[in-house]
Amino acid sequence: AARSRPPPRRAARSRRRPEGKVACGAGPGAMPGRGALCLGLLLPVLLGCGSAQPGGCPALCECSEPARTVKCVNRNLTAVPRDLPPYVRSLFITGNPLTDLPAGAFPAQRLPDLASLNLSGNHLRTVEAGSLALPALRQLDLSGNALVSFSPQAFGEGGSPLEELALRGALRDHGVLLSLAALLQSGALRNLSRLELADNGLLLLPAGMFTALPALRQLDLSNNSLVGLRNVSFQGLGQLQSLNLSDNSLGMLWNSTLAQFRSLPALRHIVLHHNTWVCDCAIEDLVAWLKESDQVEGKEALTCASPDKMLGKALLKINGSDLNCSVPIDLPSQLQTSYVFLGIVLALIGAIFLLVLYLNRKGIKKWMHNIRDACRDHMEGYHYRYEINADPRLTNLSSNSDV
Repeated sequence: AARSRPPPRRAARSRRRPEGKVACGAGPGAMPGRGALCLGLLLPVLLGCGSAQPGGCPALCECSEPARTVKCVNRNLTAVPRDLPPYVRSLFITGNPLTDLPAGAFPAQRLPDLASLNLSGNHLRTVEAGSLALPALRQLDLSGNALVSFSPQAFGEGGSPLEELALRGALRDHGVLLSLAALLQSGALRNLSRLELADNGLLLLPAGMFTALPALRQLDLSNNSLVGLRNVSFQGLGQLQSLNLSDNSLGMLWNSTLAQFRSLPALRHIVLHHNTWVCDCAIEDLVAWLKESDQVEGKEALTCASPDKMLGKALLKINGSDLNCSVPIDLPSQLQTSYVFLGIVLALIGAIFLLVLYLNRKGIKKWMHNIRDACRDHMEGYHYRYEINADPRLTNLSSNSDV
């Protein structure tokens, strides 16, 4: 019995733990709650190491490397973060007091894979040259900004692979619209397939604005104040599939515009709701096109806005008797007739004036003779005084005679 009893010193040594070490985990001998304590001590260290690595997430932003996404939403940013991770493919910088995009705001070398960029809802006013020169950029959203300056070289000198551009409510300044038109006409965005220009209060569009967009498939011009499309050319948009013109102030679509619509083979979705259609004799061509075309969505709901007798009448139900157009309206011939009438009136006035002059020819002749004699007497008096003043002897003689 004495031999089987272990020495007391060894038993005590086996229960002793080294000082300065804490047993973590749920293993034998671990104290309750120490696992959570160790995790709490190690987590800040691990996060600190992660943020120190190249390509870490910027402060005030949320990053997901598996999804290759960075979100900087409502973070009070006044500039684009400089330490964006190079893996980012989708970047959201929205709801910030960001006012300017300078050149190199998104370095192409550090962001080679950035394909989707959302800058909507900021306070952007200027987009400078070279600020969006990204080699992989496919989608750009600048909606909800109050742009004042948009450089035609914003995407660099060699063009951009951009496919979708959203500018909803960002073109309230007319100068920005002209800059955008220059950018589109330069051919820098030849790959653009979707263009959104809604909610901008546009009255007229610059001529030839869309002529250099051969890949365009969707064009949204809704919720503006467009009053006509006569100066807008859709030629060259062979891929155009959808055109939204709803919620504008269109009163008429002329034959030239309708002919362009007919010539676009892929155009199958035209939206014309909520426009101020003027149902007079000039609308006959539009009504005929609506009846024969299958391009317009919901054309049955299109109604007249004026005149009062046609208010609310469906365009598809209009016929010739409603419009009372016995003679087709030809605006150039009307102007020609007006010019002829004006010429006749002016000729009549001229003839009456000449007749009055002829009838009063004797009185006019006498009046002219009287004016001539008065002018002659006046000039002779001036000549006499000039001769007296020029000769000193005559001057003295004149003085003596006065005495």
